Amino acid sequence: MNNKESILKEKFINYYSDVFEEKLIKEIIKVGHFETLAAGDLLIDVGDDLTHIPLIIEGTVKIIRHINEDGELALYYLKPGETCAISFINCIETKKSVFEGIVETDFEAVFIPVDKIDEWLVIYKSWRRYIIDSYHFRLMEMLESIDGLAFNNLNERLFKYLKDMSKRYNKKVLPVTHQEIANDMNTSRVVISRIIKQLQEEGKIISTRNKIKVLDFK
Repeated sequence: MNNKESILKEKFINYYSDVFEEKLIKEIIKVGHFETLAAGDLLIDVGDDLTHIPLIIEGTVKIIRHINEDGELALYYLKPGETCAISFINCIETKKSVFEGIVETDFEAVFIPVDKIDEWLVIYKSWRRYIIDSYHFRLMEMLESIDGLAFNNLNERLFKYLKDMSKRYNKKVLPVTHQEIANDMNTSRVVISRIIKQLQEEGKIISTRNKIKVLDFK
């Protein structure tokens, strides 16, 4: 194991020691491979074979569902301590990826081979709990998104999107363009720009070139 891998190993142990029992952590280190990716890199693409699942140590990943040739929708974001629940089913059933994962901030993770997923469900209680919690959290997040689409207008959805992003990165000033927001919300840049102007007039945000500051967290 080289120096880079040793550093990632220590980070993994520090982050996941309260999640998994010691024996499982040792096995993860033994069979997994540690990898780093830069912001903007593609973690997974539509149609890729899912042979491993990531346990994230550092960074964030945006999971995108392509609706048609021209449209896409940001489903959710993965953070340190998380993994992609959708990947479990696809891996177990040896199906190809139906989504795209884009690295948003520099990313570090240990990747677990698919053949260990089922095996560890039987052996390790902490692994079963981790998988169940991952599914539950993602289901609640997806239901919240569905509720937003069904019951909230676009102004409310956009403001929630900005607040969630600010909390995710622990920043009040977000380096994001109107077009990037439009892509995530599957709408047009013109519509987003109009709503951002309204939110600014309401005193909830301050918008400058390629930056938005969130003022109101209520």
